[in-house]
Amino acid sequence: METYTDTKHHIQLHDLLFVTLFSEKQVQERVQELGAALTLKYRDKNPLFVSILSGAFVFAADLMRAFDGNCTVGFVKLASYSGTQSTGKVQTVMGLENDLEGRHIIVVEDIVDSGRTLHFFLRHLREQKPASICTVAFLRKPDSLEFPVDVEYVGFDIDNRFVVGYGLDYDGLGRNLAGVYQLQE
Repeated sequence: METYTDTKHHIQLHDLLFVTLFSEKQVQERVQELGAALTLKYRDKNPLFVSILSGAFVFAADLMRAFDGNCTVGFVKLASYSGTQSTGKVQTVMGLENDLEGRHIIVVEDIVDSGRTLHFFLRHLREQKPASICTVAFLRKPDSLEFPVDVEYVGFDIDNRFVVGYGLDYDGLGRNLAGVYQLQE
């Protein structure tokens, strides 16, 4: 079964039905607000936006366009999910090729739930001796945090429900959706 839309508020991906959590308009308004806040802090620092693939690439692209200043981008691929569940292990599938020493780093994450992935990655980044590290997460599940991670900028806090859209997927489908959808109970 592939993706289909039966109304503007319901999406089916594979065998699961999802309902709207945030509309495209809500998403874009919040991204603009985050971009403005990052501009105030980093405008003259030529930050390196580090997008954690695959989920954060849509958010990172929009966030960089909302940033009013010079910046560069890098990508890292970390894997910890299979289907709708975390595997409990973080693996680096693709690493950064940039020299991070002395750079201002803005880590862009799609979602922070347990905090495992971000905790693992931030420890690795600190070893590279950047000038500063700032974390931005599009979504955060505060009730699911198991690892201590400080996220300076958060798009939306959400309940502990599985979500898709705006870069987030369910077994490969749903990343292209402009809004965010949560699993229907």
